[in-house]
Amino acid sequence: MSRQPARASSGRYVSRLTGGTLAIIMAGGRGERLRDLTEHRCKPATPFGGKFRIVDFVLSNCVNSGIRQISILTQYKAQSLIQHVHHGWSYLRGEFGEFVEVVPAQQQLGPDWYRGTADAVHQNLELIMAHHPKHVLVLAGDHIYKMDYGPMIAYHVEKGADITVGVVEVPARESRHYGVLTATEWNRVTRFAEKPPQPDVLPGRPDSILASMGIYVFNTQLLQSMLAADAANETSAHDFGKNVLPEAINGNRQVFAYPVQDVKTRAQSYWRDVGTIDAYYDANLELVHVRPELNIYDEDWPIWTYQVQQPPAKFILDEDGRRGMAVNSMVSGGCIISGAVVRESLLFSDVRVEERTSIDRSVILPHAEIGRGCSITHAIVDEGCEVPDGMRIGADRAEDERRFHVTENGVVLVTADMLRRLPGS
Repeated sequence: MSRQPARASSGRYVSRLTGGTLAIIMAGGRGERLRDLTEHRCKPATPFGGKFRIVDFVLSNCVNSGIRQISILTQYKAQSLIQHVHHGWSYLRGEFGEFVEVVPAQQQLGPDWYRGTADAVHQNLELIMAHHPKHVLVLAGDHIYKMDYGPMIAYHVEKGADITVGVVEVPARESRHYGVLTATEWNRVTRFAEKPPQPDVLPGRPDSILASMGIYVFNTQLLQSMLAADAANETSAHDFGKNVLPEAINGNRQVFAYPVQDVKTRAQSYWRDVGTIDAYYDANLELVHVRPELNIYDEDWPIWTYQVQQPPAKFILDEDGRRGMAVNSMVSGGCIISGAVVRESLLFSDVRVEERTSIDRSVILPHAEIGRGCSITHAIVDEGCEVPDGMRIGADRAEDERRFHVTENGVVLVTADMLRRLPGS
């Protein structure tokens, strides 16, 4: 990958570009690989990191980058996402042309709901053009990362690109989960394949591929014309990765890859697709490490969110077998650990853990209540769960599979619906 031009670091130059950019966040996905975690919410609304929602990361990236015109396109089970954005992201000043607006699917151009990512944007072109943006930044709303979009937009302008795609390197064995790019030494994209079983690997590195992050910069007029052409193509799946990008490359458009790297070290920046239960579990538990790769304590790049005002976390009782404590863990506000032990775990807001219970290497989502004498290991306990006294989770795989969902890596997913289905509940 080529080095990014020095001009991209010029603050005033970048701020002019971000000020003229409209961000479109794609937040309508079902998140089917997250299984029961998205039974009652869309993937971007899923809690993450103790107090955030997944969508907070891309929204924070926009605001911290100086992009203050943001449209969120929703479709699947969006109510909790809409409420979260309304409560936590309504502080931008409309009189300055700033906004975060939620745009529900409205069958704008006929009887169809969104048929793909490109169709979702196409159905809202009238809204987009009404803001007169110079560039349109299309973003996936379901990834965890921190990124300044300004240098990428500057890179797009300096390359004279028609489309610029944010990319990261991932293991080649994971190609079925990503759009895979082939690029020249100077980052000109020559091929884009959506989730190929046999991907093009990086030169001299047969175990690595260049994967799309679902981040695209478009020149506005080009986006309008390409989406109109795609909409008229009855054989198209109306998807950016499957159709629009390959068509642009085949049409000899200037499509460039932008490697997302640390500006100073050139090391690849943190980026996680938390699209599976195992990936979601791992990304959350990484945060309890001494020095996690994702620094959510970074005052220079804060992650903004909405949260109910909660009292501090509380640890009570101090006797053998009934000692409230947490070791190598993150415990959010409103939690009460009463005579229980929490190790290497992440507890979201307002969790109650009763006496003689142990929680190890687990992720406990908001408002969960864990009864007395429980043992929970290697698990995700969903929001609002009431785990009854004496329940053991993560000790007997066969028993867990009978009651809950167990992943390939042995992570046990427990939801309120699953608990209600248990005999005697």
